[in-house]
Amino acid sequence: MDGNGENTAARGVEEATTVESFDIAQIMRAIPHRYPFLLVDRMVEVVKNVSAIGVKNVSINEPFFQGHFPAHPVMPGVLIIECMAQTAAVLVVESLGPEARGKLVYFMSVEGAKFRRPVVPGDQMRVHVVRQRQRANIWKFRADAKVDGKTVAEATYSAMILDR
Repeated sequence: MDGNGENTAARGVEEATTVESFDIAQIMRAIPHRYPFLLVDRMVEVVKNVSAIGVKNVSINEPFFQGHFPAHPVMPGVLIIECMAQTAAVLVVESLGPEARGKLVYFMSVEGAKFRRPVVPGDQMRVHVVRQRQRANIWKFRADAKVDGKTVAEATYSAMILDR
């Protein structure tokens, strides 16, 4: 029942379920990405159908730092966006349940991407993803990437979930 005495289940409103955290093995069961392109090390919070927080520990050993840029290593912005997408993909799979494991999540659009400051080796990036809407197999998200509590990047994007 909600505050108005109505049965929320009868109206199709689902309760949000919070999962404490996912380790790397659970992430790898959820999405098909692998080294060197798996960009989420841990999920520290997943609220099914609502939001998630993923963690990327940025190391000088990342293969992209060899060329971006050797004298001043900076994580490429497109990989920050990809980290956002992978965090959202774990949220989607966890929200849809076991039958969604291994499905592919394809980018459809990226809007309003802004990069506020560089992400460098030694940073721990926390990606906060919020589902804005979902229709059939298309999901739209808003994400903020933060280092030390400060926003380093943000974007709105949509993705389509498909079988392999």
